[in-house]
Amino acid sequence: MHDLLPDGDDLRRAVKWVSGNLQDNPEQPTRPLVQEAIFKFNLSPRDSEFLMEFYRPEKK
Repeated sequence: MHDLLPDGDDLRRAVKWVSGNLQDNPEQPTRPLVQEAIFKFNLSPRDSEFLMEFYRPEKK
């Protein structure tokens, strides 16, 4: 059934998962969560790069 998911669905679920974890514990570091999500949702290199950029800390 996993192969029947539309393109990008894994990435959307990964973003929701990381965001949910950050909501539950905003003080936790983002980078390890993103790394875990990449493996948990088996993201492609392109989607992995997007996720890392999406959660990159803003530079002031």
